[in-house]
Amino acid sequence: MLIPARMSEAEEQRWVSVMLDKLAAQESKRVLGDAELTERAERLSTQYFDGRARPTSVRWVTNQNTRWGSCTPAEGSIRLSHRLQGMPEYVVDYVLVHELAHLLVPGHGPRFWRLLEAYPRTERARGYLEGVVAADRLPHLPGARGE
Repeated sequence: MLIPARMSEAEEQRWVSVMLDKLAAQESKRVLGDAELTERAERLSTQYFDGRARPTSVRWVTNQNTRWGSCTPAEGSIRLSHRLQGMPEYVVDYVLVHELAHLLVPGHGPRFWRLLEAYPRTERARGYLEGVVAADRLPHLPGARGE
């Protein structure tokens, strides 16, 4: 990043912060294709599950409006709602890790949640998604349903 020499150190720090925020926002809006999503799932499986969760397919779908993702363990298929597109990477990663965990443990019992403890941003991502759901229920907010 190039910065004019006339900027003070405080201005420089503020400018760098602003530009990094812009870059992060652009990155979060970049939509991954299904092939990239599959590669990401494989990386996450390796990182958090020693590669034991092996999906046969990972893809975006437009018919999931009440779920963020779904998994069919018998087929090894994972589907993510298109509504996740543009959300922060850690949120998409959480949903992928959640669905990958279902390839190892089908239900939502204690063993399943212990697997998710490996992902360090689980609580943050869940909070983010809960906030999105809550905002969708408030029609008076700009950008919420009904406007």
